[in-house]
Amino acid sequence: MNIHEYQGKAILKSFGVRVQEGIVADTPEEAVAAAQKLKEDYASDWVVIKAQIHAGGRGKGGGVKLAKNHDQVKDITGQIIGMQLVTPQTGPEGKKVKKVLVAQDVYYPGESETKEFYMSVLLDRAKGRNIIMYSTEGGMDIEEVAHSTPDKIFKEEIDPKVGLQGFQARKIAFNLGVSGDAFKDMVKFITALYKAYEATDSSQFEINPVLKTSDNKILAVDAKVNLDDNALYRHPDYAAMRDTDEEDPTEVEASKSNLNYVKLDGNVGCMVNGAGLAMATMDIIKIAGGEPANFLDVGGTANAQTVKAGFNIILSDPNVKAILINIFGGIVRCDRVAQGVIDAYKEIGDIPVPIIVRLQGTNAEEAKELIDNSGLKVYSAILLKEAAQLVTEVLNK
Repeated sequence: MNIHEYQGKAILKSFGVRVQEGIVADTPEEAVAAAQKLKEDYASDWVVIKAQIHAGGRGKGGGVKLAKNHDQVKDITGQIIGMQLVTPQTGPEGKKVKKVLVAQDVYYPGESETKEFYMSVLLDRAKGRNIIMYSTEGGMDIEEVAHSTPDKIFKEEIDPKVGLQGFQARKIAFNLGVSGDAFKDMVKFITALYKAYEATDSSQFEINPVLKTSDNKILAVDAKVNLDDNALYRHPDYAAMRDTDEEDPTEVEASKSNLNYVKLDGNVGCMVNGAGLAMATMDIIKIAGGEPANFLDVGGTANAQTVKAGFNIILSDPNVKAILINIFGGIVRCDRVAQGVIDAYKEIGDIPVPIIVRLQGTNAEEAKELIDNSGLKVYSAILLKEAAQLVTEVLNK
């Protein structure tokens, strides 16, 4: 589950990570009030107005701007709130901005120059270990840094048996080139960041940039936090941070029925049980000359209710020209799934696109007979090859 920058910073701060302070605002007037509060706390009229959407690269799209006085705060906030912000991570359609973070100016002059770093904590699935990935090239696209100057990307593996060790935090700080008070503060920052990552059951913490201020403090200027959905039951306070306005409405609707759904750009809707079978189904659709319109996994409870919910979600996509239901009956019996398809079809009424049902496994023959004798416009198959041929036939009609 993705969360907003201001929410990620709040989590980090609760674990002792120093962050760029800020106040969320929904209107220009609230932004001015926030700027006034920050002036009282930090004695500066300068603030940064940052659009709050679930995407990186906001600055490139005009979603991050510096305001030097309260009039500029009001004007800039008025421009950002309501805009359709397009970044490299939103796609061409962009995302509508509904709130901003009014953040303190941390690039103030002082005894030394400011310096930006990149740091993230994530799981290396190949090695089964958490890693801290970091670079001296903060504030830039880390993908471009990795492509152009891979020698500037460092990785530190963490042994899960012992956790992050002090010498590892010191090694990271040394490789980043900081010294003196900044070195000590960086070690504290890294230690607190890793503690926050583990304690929150996160799948990723990305801080870009980590800033060394002119007075040698280390803090997080940004915070991209991804929480592991499977562990949210342990963190109801974090689950409450979910912003469904930032998610695809169809995917949100699917989650209400415990369906795993991802929208794609094709013309054949897919309903399967199991992620591996879903991938194979999408492959066979492409081989047959179609393009998958979605990934929809109904899991191990394919009954009339879940099938009906799946139909409604798939049919909400106007690009869908056919639906392929591909169920392997191991735990679930194929004849029960077939009856679920029939019941759901009758309950919905006339479905305007052809449906191909491929059931294999326990009671597959009985399931095919149920489908064939239902009197509905449903094509049945047992072999995957047969289902692919039927997909080709209905698309070419």
